[in-house]
Amino acid sequence: MRYLTAGESHGPRLTAIIEGIPAGLSLSAEDINQELKRRQGGYGRGGRMKIESDRVDISSGVRHGKTTGAPITLSVINKDHEKWLDIMSVEDIEDRLKSKRRITHPRPGHADLVGGMKYRFSDLRNSLERSSARETTMRVAVGAVAKRLLEELQIEMANHVVVFGGKEVEVPDRLTVSEIKSQAGQSEVSIVNPKREQEIKDYIDQIKRDGDTIGGVVETVVEGVPAGLGSYVHWDKKLDGKIAQAVVSINAFKGVEFGLGFQAGSLKGSQVMDEIIWSEGEGYSRGSNRLGGFEGGMTNGQPLIIRGVMKPIPTLYKPLMSVDIDTHEPYKATVERSDPTALPAAGVVMEAVVATVLAQEILEKFSSDNLEELKVAVEQYRTYVKEF
Repeated sequence: MRYLTAGESHGPRLTAIIEGIPAGLSLSAEDINQELKRRQGGYGRGGRMKIESDRVDISSGVRHGKTTGAPITLSVINKDHEKWLDIMSVEDIEDRLKSKRRITHPRPGHADLVGGMKYRFSDLRNSLERSSARETTMRVAVGAVAKRLLEELQIEMANHVVVFGGKEVEVPDRLTVSEIKSQAGQSEVSIVNPKREQEIKDYIDQIKRDGDTIGGVVETVVEGVPAGLGSYVHWDKKLDGKIAQAVVSINAFKGVEFGLGFQAGSLKGSQVMDEIIWSEGEGYSRGSNRLGGFEGGMTNGQPLIIRGVMKPIPTLYKPLMSVDIDTHEPYKATVERSDPTALPAAGVVMEAVVATVLAQEILEKFSSDNLEELKVAVEQYRTYVKEF
């Protein structure tokens, strides 16, 4: 399975093409739309979410509600494009129109300046448009397809925020995916502790009044993943490494940890490793899950526990100082639309990219031209692992 996304923040549409999805998977536009709606939700979202109401168009690879095994093409219209027809025109336009909304004041922490240097842009809008988090719309769409596949294999996942703008959210031990879905799904700030809800909302409101932004830490939990996905043989085959790369590729994500994560560096080995146990009914399992479901770059059959840290959004309504690329004079950075936080939405994106990597790994390991063929292969493998 592989995919490619294309499109700009204020361009006419966003597009993705997915190749390698087995034939016979039930898939509808609504399966994807409900994930796109989740991405646009959450307390603290800004004006762009009031303009766009993302709906996907499936134009290939699905017939009569089932995938055909052919490449799947997905697209989402940018409604806001109607106000940007000259600025984002594909055809050449007059010089006086080219200067309209030209960006020469790069934002600290964004791709504006470095992208302009790399591709030799005199208008940093070229960097801004593609590096915008609007691109994650299509990664959520791709992830929605991946999640449909995983659901057929009894693999379920959910996310929730564990640190919101420096405020740690107390989380009960060993919450199931079902419990996380239920509790975080009822929260506008995607947390599982309702006692902290209003405090965090009030904090977001204050941050917005201050013209500032906040980030945090999101946790994604996956249940039902069989042991043995990934490999210890080559560095680039390690599944935790693939997931880490995917998570850090999300806009504004700066770090990843599994299980105890960085905390493990302060503990003794006896406090970190998970003791192996065996029972006739379940086969091998672990007495704890401090390693987050990974050993040697491979899944060990325990739930996957993955956390990603998101930095604050770099577009500030009280912008930091920057430098004009034409004159090299100091200026305040450009202000585009922004949110005080997009943390709940970021969790949806993280869930999507994790689902995509897991689907890719499963489709690489097992025979998968057709969904029924894949399900049989995975079930046979699960039986083998249980009886090992």
